[in-house]
Parts: sequence; structure tokens; C-alpha cells
Amino acid sequence: MTTVVKCPTCSRPVEWTAESRWRPFCSERCKLIDLGQWAEGRYTVPCEPADPRADTENGQDFTH
Repeated sequence: MTTVVKCPTCSRPVEWTAESRWRPFCSERCKLIDLGQWAEGRYTVPCEPADPRADTENGQDFTH
């Protein structure tokens, strides 16, 4: 049985096989649209706020 996933860009079904050249995308177009959105900063990865004290190590200040 072949696994089928939705294309993250257009939601078309995509078979998860070695022959699916652009998986998880349905096409090169959808892959490039997604890449462009990352490049434009439309996607973000959630994270914890940075600890300002983490910029120092052994009393050395690494801030600019």
C-alpha cells in the first residue's frame, strides 16, 4: 500500500514513493513557491526567546 500525502502548497495528493520526484510537493512549481515563501520570510520557526546572558562565556562579552 502506497502512502499518500497532501502537497504542502496546493493540497493535491502526492504518492510517497521513490518515483515521486518532488515529494512532498506535487510539482517543481509547488516546491519553488514554498522555497520563495521561506526566502521572503513568510515562514518562521517558533523558538524560545534568546537569553541575553548566553552571549557571555567565562566572563567574556561576545556582543558587538
